[in-house]
Amino acid sequence: MTAYPNMLFPLDLGFTTLKNRVLMGSMHTGLEETGDWNRVAEFYADRARGGVALMVTGGIGPNLEGSVLPGASMMTNDKEVANHSIVTQRVHEAGGKIAMQILHAGRYAYGPKCVAPSPVKSPISPFPPNELDEDGIEKQISDIVNAARLAQKAGYDGVEIMGSEGYFLNQFLVTHTNKRTDRWGGSYENRMRLPIEVVRRTREAVGTDFIIIYRLSMIDLIPNGSTHDEVVELAQRIEQAGATIINTGIGWHEARIPTIATSVPRAAFAWVTKKLMGKVSIPVITSNRINTPEVAEEVLATGCADMVSLARPMLADAEFVNKAIAGDGAKIAPCIACNQACLDHTFSGKLTSCLVNPRACHETELVIRKAETPKAVAIVGAGPAGLSTAMTAAQRGHDVTLFDRASEIGGQLNMAKQVPGKEEFWGLVDWYRTMMADLGVKVELNREVSADDLTGFDEVVIATGVTPRDPQIPGQDRNNVLTYVDVLRNKAEVGASVAVIGAGGIGFDVSEFLIEDGHSPTTDLPVWMKEWGVTDPEEHRAGLAPEGPQPEAPKRQVTLLQRKKQVHGKGLGKTTGWIHRATLKMKNVNFVGGVNYERIDDNGLHISFGEGRSDPTVIAADTVVLCSGQVSERSLADALVDRGITPHVIGGADVAAELDAKRAINQGTRLAAGL
Repeated sequence: MTAYPNMLFPLDLGFTTLKNRVLMGSMHTGLEETGDWNRVAEFYADRARGGVALMVTGGIGPNLEGSVLPGASMMTNDKEVANHSIVTQRVHEAGGKIAMQILHAGRYAYGPKCVAPSPVKSPISPFPPNELDEDGIEKQISDIVNAARLAQKAGYDGVEIMGSEGYFLNQFLVTHTNKRTDRWGGSYENRMRLPIEVVRRTREAVGTDFIIIYRLSMIDLIPNGSTHDEVVELAQRIEQAGATIINTGIGWHEARIPTIATSVPRAAFAWVTKKLMGKVSIPVITSNRINTPEVAEEVLATGCADMVSLARPMLADAEFVNKAIAGDGAKIAPCIACNQACLDHTFSGKLTSCLVNPRACHETELVIRKAETPKAVAIVGAGPAGLSTAMTAAQRGHDVTLFDRASEIGGQLNMAKQVPGKEEFWGLVDWYRTMMADLGVKVELNREVSADDLTGFDEVVIATGVTPRDPQIPGQDRNNVLTYVDVLRNKAEVGASVAVIGAGGIGFDVSEFLIEDGHSPTTDLPVWMKEWGVTDPEEHRAGLAPEGPQPEAPKRQVTLLQRKKQVHGKGLGKTTGWIHRATLKMKNVNFVGGVNYERIDDNGLHISFGEGRSDPTVIAADTVVLCSGQVSERSLADALVDRGITPHVIGGADVAAELDAKRAINQGTRLAAGL
């Protein structure tokens, strides 16, 4: 008897059967662009061994003009077939199935040769697209079909035709981007002609026994996007054209509504997919923010879809499905949807990985092997750096003791999890707790460790983290001045008006904590939808509420200040920074930059501007919160060096940064892999 009967039930497609209802959704990893096809193959084979029913590759371009970036991977010739054959063979040997996503970026392509139905420039690309003529459209169809035919030749079990997220086929569907008056524009019948023709000709080219997934935008979240009736009509016509499965796409990339960040509620858009159920006879997949077996099971049990797509959770844990089958759900490394090592890397031109699992996309290079000579390892500090070191060292067979002065593990993760929109960090701390127990790590909490306590170990790791930096502002010793630690650990009362000093990641976290005061829209889907202006697409075109975002009133008036004269939160994540800025602006947070902090007194926070210290101003505030950076806590490391012991110093103790769990976990994992 399984706890996930719907998720683990096979799906019969007629000519083939999927062993469960879990799809690994498409992700741009950058692996194909490395040219190391053994590395690509191992990434996918690892997930195939992990039990997922079907995987979809990252987007592969059908031609040069449709490629997302210059140098992006394409499928256009037999040399590329040979490379991809390495992947499909490895996946099949591992017992898995894999489909290649054909991604034509249209006006989203980052290059001067990009093409589109009309010359309407994208707000997320500097290149205006070239309007296609009839011959140009025919070429795009032929190239997409050719890519599918070559994918079949390479051994793929199917293809996914990308028709959502505002890419090429999606661009033909809506008047927002399609201004044509010929047979490819104007009426909806004409605007949906291209995706239907692409699917029809693809089916003719590959025959009957080949999976064709069509990724359909079910809620565009942009002005002049598709209506719900148009979505249903397109789905039915795509089925008639020969698709095997319809997958859900949510929102265009240019939409100003978050769709997959950690602040988005779990399974936030499954209800959108449910609206299509029963209106087509082929299986329907739902997607976005489904990150645990429990969430997946609930989505399927309530009839929202026939199958679930999990992309980033498969970065966090390749063994997701196998652990669910074994009843070890608590051991699944959780995707916290932070975007820090996946999407942020992708959009910065870096190789994708995972904050929680640094081995993701590094399977051939970061190998965890049993130690030839087990050692006694002491780790001081049970934050993300120490925990990742302890887990990996114990997996390798070392005898690990983990010390921390606090009463619980997690370190600064325990502050992050208090921030509205970062509830996933609770699961991350819980997972580490589970793994410490499962791997037999000796955890000694409430323990202040001295150098004398560490002399009997073979290896000593110092992961003692950071302490708040002293900004040395006159008056900061007043009772109404707090540090971010005081606030996020709920150690002090905070007044109705607050001045937050420091607009880095911590300053933003503290501000969001203060304006919500305990209630998080992330845990309340109707509130979250209202806050961002999302509504039922059956009632309003593209799912945009006509009245726009309607956030609840902030619980406090917050002013967020920084010394630098630049955009607040400039150093935040590339794909999430805009969300944090928009959230604070919706809640009337006042952004002030380029300031000098003069003093704090009964009147509030006194500031001035620029090198000339001009325009002296008082920010009236009941409470002032210091978020002015951190310094490394390495006193124990220094004491050990004085004793002639050379410790390994990692995480914040090594480099004080913005609570950088990504760097800390990666550093800890790699250190332990080499001990």
